[in-house]
Amino acid sequence: MERNPSKLVTVFGGSGFVGRYLIRALARSGWRIRVAVRRPDLVGHLQPMGTVGQIQPIQANVRDAHSVRAAVANADAVVNFVGILAQSRKQTFEGVHAEGARLVAEATRDAGIERLVHMSALGADANASSEYARTKAAGEDAVRAVMPGATILRPSIVFGPEDTFFNRFARMAQISPILPIVGEETRFQPVYVADVGAFSAAAVEGRVAAGTYELGGPDIKSMRALMELMLEITHHKRKIVSLPFGLARFNAKFLELMPNAPLTTDQVEMLKSDNVVSDAAIEEGRTFAAAGIGPHSLAAILPTYLWTYRRGGQFAEPGSAA
Repeated sequence: MERNPSKLVTVFGGSGFVGRYLIRALARSGWRIRVAVRRPDLVGHLQPMGTVGQIQPIQANVRDAHSVRAAVANADAVVNFVGILAQSRKQTFEGVHAEGARLVAEATRDAGIERLVHMSALGADANASSEYARTKAAGEDAVRAVMPGATILRPSIVFGPEDTFFNRFARMAQISPILPIVGEETRFQPVYVADVGAFSAAAVEGRVAAGTYELGGPDIKSMRALMELMLEITHHKRKIVSLPFGLARFNAKFLELMPNAPLTTDQVEMLKSDNVVSDAAIEEGRTFAAAGIGPHSLAAILPTYLWTYRRGGQFAEPGSAA
């Protein structure tokens, strides 16, 4: 891979789950990386991914235009990975996904930077019942209006060692005899976080054309099938209980009041729709194929970190289910 020792990229949200994998990939190819985050004091874990001085944090908030412009100054490329799954008093879907996306795009354009990579989500739709999906679509529209040559990424559920999907359900299965789920027949196409990081790096380096890409793994499974696979890998025998959407929404009204809410009413709405790569994206080559990446399967990756939830640890025999 060609190294770029003189190139500088600003990554908004670089301390997040997907961001750290992008930063690792770019650091390996020689980029200087400016990590734009609200709390620079909390990103020390990223700096060992590069050489001394290669990865530098800077304070920025996508809701503040001045800090965004300062963060992109003199950069050769900009990445916006900022996103939230649940709203708080200051962090709203509209403010982060739509307005924040517009501010980053405008700052990138005004700085004369030609390359912008924006993280959206599979299922982004202006007409969706979920506010998350609607504001993701609004963010895409804002980016395209300001920078038509931007690269927009739409991943399905992202999984990996630090994910909040499989890990959350695996922890629940450790202590509960039942595993409640919502949308048992809803289909997903989980994508490995390192594959998303690799594709994002390809976009930053101009190895894929500008456009909108849908990123999904090789496996398409229902919510129930995903939970069955997780239980098989963790060697737990649990009863999977499907909650009707109405009951799930009622419960979510109370759960979303908790810090780090396990379920929100908006997430219940999202679970009503399949989350898979479209036929159009496949036919047009707007998938991993554009970068020559063969995404990893669930079976290849999940056992590498879900073994921690087995009663007997990494080398426990399959027959030792609890």
